[in-house]
Amino acid sequence: MLISRENKEAFLKLSDAADAISEFFTQNNYKGKRVLLIIPDNTRSGPIGEIFKIIYSYLGPQAKSVDCLVALGTHQPLTQEQICKRLSLSPRQRSGKYASVGLFNHQWAKNDTFTSIGKISSDQIDRLSNGLFREEVNVAINKMIFDYDELFIVGPVFPHEVVGFSGGHKYIFPGIAGPDIINFFHWLGAVITNPVINGHKWTPTRNVVEKAAEFIDMPRKLFAIVAIRDKLKGLYIGDVLDAWEKAADLSRRVHIVCENRPYKTVLGIAPDMYEDIWTAGKVMYKLESVVADGGSLIIYAPHICEFSYTHGKIIERIGYHCRDYFLKHPEKFTAVPKAVLAHCTHVKGIGTFINGVEEPRINVILATRIDKQRCESVNLGYMNYEQINISSCENRRDKGILVVKNAGEILYRLNRRQNMYHGKRG
Repeated sequence: MLISRENKEAFLKLSDAADAISEFFTQNNYKGKRVLLIIPDNTRSGPIGEIFKIIYSYLGPQAKSVDCLVALGTHQPLTQEQICKRLSLSPRQRSGKYASVGLFNHQWAKNDTFTSIGKISSDQIDRLSNGLFREEVNVAINKMIFDYDELFIVGPVFPHEVVGFSGGHKYIFPGIAGPDIINFFHWLGAVITNPVINGHKWTPTRNVVEKAAEFIDMPRKLFAIVAIRDKLKGLYIGDVLDAWEKAADLSRRVHIVCENRPYKTVLGIAPDMYEDIWTAGKVMYKLESVVADGGSLIIYAPHICEFSYTHGKIIERIGYHCRDYFLKHPEKFTAVPKAVLAHCTHVKGIGTFINGVEEPRINVILATRIDKQRCESVNLGYMNYEQINISSCENRRDKGILVVKNAGEILYRLNRRQNMYHGKRG
């Protein structure tokens, strides 16, 4: 059963979403059940809180319990106040109508919070990765989910640098998964590279996610949101895979901008929801393909002062490098989590490493509160954000300058690269 609502020409109203959710609960009984909602953190936009409140209006009166788990992956944990902000709950609402709702972070740094639910064999990994890797991957997951009768995955779908399109089971893998599958999944995407994967539905990484999801032996439903900022374009409810595919198809139509030419300079303005380069790197991921060879991509984020609040010490030790640099020095990075290596090469972008010389295709420059010395020490460029006049850069496409506000969710790519990768379901 799949319930869909979308508006290709305009935006949906919350009443449209409410109608779809009402129809879902008319056909599904949750009386006496324990339900866990898996939700994104604050690095994803979309009307998550509004959708949650509509869902709760049906679940609250009939379910035995309703709780929320934030799918952090390896992001910083949220405070209770931040989770309430994610769910659009005022202090009065939290202490009143929603007082019984448990709000939990995924505790990815605590090994005792995980349980293994299976292993993807080396033969399967060889097939799923198109021969890039041949290794067994342990699939561990946050064991608190097994305290519930059913899972609801509630979150948006966007083009994504590691998996092609976010959403669906990706909120579980890597959202609430253990380190083995997280590290493998991210490094596989990094080796294939962002320009090849981003904005394509069936990728090797998505196939790994869906293979891992086969080990989850409990009911689950997806509330897949397609939105531009907080304005709703589509809502798909039902079987996780079916709803995600529908949402990804709509996301491809509304979240991808095709340009006819590359730009010498691209200024990507990061929104405040990205608190460090670990998350603001999405500015690079979504804009890399429209920067001309030898051009510059500027991540403009005056509010950011750290590379990563979680992994910063490792990043400052190894630096940002293109994929081939890391592949040519595997012995140097055996102790580094592969997800961190993936982030570092995604931010640096496509490049070569020949005869000891690293040649990135483009220059990545930070215009943040991170000073010049720290930027250069990790192999990134630096600009003083106070000296950048955004208004003077706008409307200068004819001069080879592109300015993108609220960068990080809309994917820009060249028309000639639109069909660069033709993946298939594994």
